[in-house]
Amino acid sequence: MPQRYGKFMSEQKFAALVLAGSRTEGDPVARHAGMVSKAVVPVGGTPMLARVLIAIDGSLSIDRVTVVGLAEAALRDEILFKHIERSGARLEAGGDSPAASVERALTTIEPGKPVLITTADHALLSPRIVDDFLDAADTADTDVVIGLVPYEKVLSVCPGTRRTVTRLRDGAFCGCNLFALRTPRGRRAVDFFTRLEQHRKHPARIARTLGVVTLLRFLFRRLTLAQAMARLSSLTGARVGAVLLPYGEAAIDVDKPDDLIVAEALLQR
Repeated sequence: MPQRYGKFMSEQKFAALVLAGSRTEGDPVARHAGMVSKAVVPVGGTPMLARVLIAIDGSLSIDRVTVVGLAEAALRDEILFKHIERSGARLEAGGDSPAASVERALTTIEPGKPVLITTADHALLSPRIVDDFLDAADTADTDVVIGLVPYEKVLSVCPGTRRTVTRLRDGAFCGCNLFALRTPRGRRAVDFFTRLEQHRKHPARIARTLGVVTLLRFLFRRLTLAQAMARLSSLTGARVGAVLLPYGEAAIDVDKPDDLIVAEALLQR
């Protein structure tokens, strides 16, 4: 039985969706490691998807998990297969895009159930990160909650690391592949956020999507995090908020081969 963390007090726990699909053109991490899927690539000797399942299994906040879009060939990995069985995770086919994958998986979860969305390459995820994020999300008066990490927290655990950073008037922030859909209205915002996520490596494009005024504020660093969330709320028709996490490692996913080196170093530390 894994050690469990957190102080999660809500009577209604979250369902977790773990996006494990591969890019159509082939994932660079999987190609670098010679694996059929990035989800199977080992970090610290354990497939990264298995690490995510271990973190979710140790959480007090979640009572079910669905893995979406995992390549069938990945199930040939015995270690990963055992962790999937042990976690009780359901496997669902993915769609043609992250949005289609999430929408498809959401149909298998009752409408009133809050949902956590994360990714299979979140190799440094821990039960504490999951529970702290969902504890904060559950008390927020919002439909959608986005997890962010202040950039200085990322640098404190990994000086010199290169991450995608959104610089606002009140700080610089990194995404951490943690999203909470707390209400049915929050679920309906999935399409918009997936379109926005396609520009995650280009903060200026995100700002452009938000509108000209927002873009100008962003370019001159006059846009605050609260203003950005308010604009997202206006565009999606859902109340959108952000949770700031103090864990720098929460913002380090394994998106490229160099990230494997960073993740391994942090695990050894």
